[in-house]
Amino acid sequence: MIRASGILKLAALVFAFLLAVFLAFELLEINMDFKLASVISRSMPVNEVVTKPLRNKCGLSKACPLGHFSFKMASGAASVVGPRICVEDKLLMSGVKNNVGRGINIALVNGRSGEVIKTEFFDMWAGDVAPLIKFVKEIEDGTVVMMASFDDSATKLNDEARKLIADLGSSAISNLGFRDNWIFVGGKGIKTKSPFEQHIKNSAETNKFEGWPEVLEMEGCIPQRQD
Repeated sequence: MIRASGILKLAALVFAFLLAVFLAFELLEINMDFKLASVISRSMPVNEVVTKPLRNKCGLSKACPLGHFSFKMASGAASVVGPRICVEDKLLMSGVKNNVGRGINIALVNGRSGEVIKTEFFDMWAGDVAPLIKFVKEIEDGTVVMMASFDDSATKLNDEARKLIADLGSSAISNLGFRDNWIFVGGKGIKTKSPFEQHIKNSAETNKFEGWPEVLEMEGCIPQRQD
């Protein structure tokens, strides 16, 4: 009986010893792996350890092909937040830049270089349509024309102004009404209707804001002028 008890105690001691050795080796191995990984990470260049996701120009969801300009734009939000126009990662117009206003906001871009030529806005609620007509008539051929509404962009528009904007490639300008939201990219001398245009009517049934429709956003790639 005593002998059996002694054997059990010895077996328990041996088991405890082996378990301790096993745990010690496991701990040593983990520690070695940790130190080795730490040494490797320190020796590697930072850009190989942390790879940041690629960001496209103007925050586009997809990069534009060669020979195209990236753009992203948004209409105004009610009468509170102004429109935003970005081309080739350059913010051309926004409330932050303090160069937007009620009415039609316009950015002119060089069709070859993508550089901004001029930005302007025209109040179509309390202003006069004549300066807008003069401005559009003086745009040179080959210029990319970007327009975005803010608050009300249609009350003072007349047939002449609408035709001039339609000649830039707009399909929606003839139906643009009081407090409609509208964004458009066209060009002086364009031969066809532009694929870059969005228009939403001011309607009490569908308006997101009280008295104004939801904000419109658009992004895309403008073909670079080659001639």
